[in-house]
Amino acid sequence: MAYVTGYITALIAFGAVDTIWLSLMGPALYRPTLGDILLTDLRVAPAVTFYAIYPVGLLVFAVMPGLKSGSVTSVIGSAALFGAIAYATYDLTNFATLRNWTLQLTVLDIAYGAAASALAAFVSALVVRAVSNA
Repeated sequence: MAYVTGYITALIAFGAVDTIWLSLMGPALYRPTLGDILLTDLRVAPAVTFYAIYPVGLLVFAVMPGLKSGSVTSVIGSAALFGAIAYATYDLTNFATLRNWTLQLTVLDIAYGAAASALAAFVSALVVRAVSNA
């Protein structure tokens, strides 16, 4: 039950944070930088696949190990590291291969990935802990 609760909570928390980030930063950062290489319409299947998979990583690598050790600080640190590595994989590959991709976008997006992951995992850990103690 802890895994299901943790997954759903991480999914909702990360999805909410990412929706806010993309709605604010899309027009302010991504569209001006990337311009003509952005699609006019979102490809739904890859987006849904990402959002279905990413919380699994947060749970496996941050939330559950941190709860097992009894350290919410560990949850936050592990999730931030997981997020930074995951986002760095995407951002550094794009920076290496795409003409429009900038160093500023790379650094900001990696920092965002770390922060969003840490926040989602923290919320997930708090909810799992609360449900387990209830």
